[in-house]
Amino acid sequence: MLSAAYSAGLCGIDGFPVTVECNQKNNLKGFELVGLPDLAVKEAKERVRTACSNSGYPFPYSHITVNLAPADRKKEGSAFDVAILTAIFHSSGIIRRDVSLEQRCIVGELSLSGDVRGVRGILCMCVAAKENGFTEFYAPAENAVEAAAVEGITVYALHNMRELVMHLNGEQTLTPVACDRSAFTEASAQYPFDFLDVRGQAMAKRAMEIAAAGGHNILLIGPPGTGKSMLAKRLPSILPPLTFAEAIETTKIHSVAGVLPEGVSLLSVRPFRSPHHTMSPVSLVGGGINPMPGEVSLADNGVLFLDELPEFPKQVTDALRQPLEDRRVTITRANGRVTFPCSFMLVGAMNPCRCGYFGHPTRKCTCKPEDVRRYVSRISGPMLDRMDIQIELPSLSYDEISAPDPHAQSSATVRERVIAARAFARKRMEGAPEAVFCNAQLDAAGVHKFCALDGDASALLKAAYDRMGLSARGYDRILRVARTIADLAASDLIRAPHIAEAIQLRSLDRKYWG
Repeated sequence: MLSAAYSAGLCGIDGFPVTVECNQKNNLKGFELVGLPDLAVKEAKERVRTACSNSGYPFPYSHITVNLAPADRKKEGSAFDVAILTAIFHSSGIIRRDVSLEQRCIVGELSLSGDVRGVRGILCMCVAAKENGFTEFYAPAENAVEAAAVEGITVYALHNMRELVMHLNGEQTLTPVACDRSAFTEASAQYPFDFLDVRGQAMAKRAMEIAAAGGHNILLIGPPGTGKSMLAKRLPSILPPLTFAEAIETTKIHSVAGVLPEGVSLLSVRPFRSPHHTMSPVSLVGGGINPMPGEVSLADNGVLFLDELPEFPKQVTDALRQPLEDRRVTITRANGRVTFPCSFMLVGAMNPCRCGYFGHPTRKCTCKPEDVRRYVSRISGPMLDRMDIQIELPSLSYDEISAPDPHAQSSATVRERVIAARAFARKRMEGAPEAVFCNAQLDAAGVHKFCALDGDASALLKAAYDRMGLSARGYDRILRVARTIADLAASDLIRAPHIAEAIQLRSLDRKYWG
């Protein structure tokens, strides 16, 4: 008897439909599983056989052949277990033969007791199921709320195999799982850190606001204890809230990587990733035999913070250059190609030298001049060129630390200005993509079209270009930062003060890198 159930597999962060075909013959007993399965899928035979018995159903005494179609596409993981047993039950009559499975996508791993365990990438699979015309999606109970974030498809939570059989036979009806979007909206405005906690460093706070308004990369340089890490951790608190589309994309990446926090079905705040400097290039950009997303993708729509930037191997920092430009990473292996999105803001922090006190007003630097040059030269010129904003954080005086700052502003106040600046940019950019627009994402044509300068600003930029020996990329990035400063001032034209501030935020490399 031939029967078919339907499931979904993963390729990167994209799901694809899988047809689970089952054929039974009343001859010698056997169980064959074909369709290019990996080792985890092949082991499903033993899980399925034992889960069937422990769920109280007899396993068919016949020769069973299960095919996972399309047969030329590799199937990975344990998410096909429930669909395989469902197809076997349907072909043997345990699930009534008149029950249609065509519009139902079934995903989940089976335990030996017949319980359904969670799997990674459930959101990606549910999106693929909806796009391929399925109307019902059956997911493990621990993943079901995550899948329910997808609109236009009914999601059911499975605790065990008996629930599914009884539901399909009409003996017991499962209740659909709903996603509470109001809870997502409320949670998107919550963040544990606030700019009010930062004492002094007014210029650095201004630089962080400009970076947030335009999505610019920023490099923080200063002695130990000046607040570099403190400022970086608070950057997500002044970024605009995640849109629902951004939350879906970011959650898909975290779900595939298996790092979605326990109890969280949909990420509501922008991610903040801070990897250690001992990481490898593969852990940064992604890869492996079965490609997985790296830190740049886990920081998608959020912030990637590299503390002690010169301590990262040069191979690692140079691997960032292409993702920063393209905002996606393509990993090619013998069995296929996978693309992960990685639209993130890069925040780098470093000391001015190995001991940390080069140029300090009171502490003596113990490094030799050649040691200082060697330390900062670990940041390559092309990498430095991609840092739109470079800001130095001076040491704080006792009064700055101890006395309350009358001009201090909360993250909520700064965020309002950032949101207003981005709205001003989007109004200027009629026909822009639906995603939140950032000036940092302007291409060469966009810079030429939208970065209009008045006469004084043009003359000032020309003088700076000649004096500082800027590259073409440096020229474009100064224009992008100036455009963001103008947006914060609600100015259609880029004026001389905007260019002057952008140049000031870009000139620190001349002090340390000559």
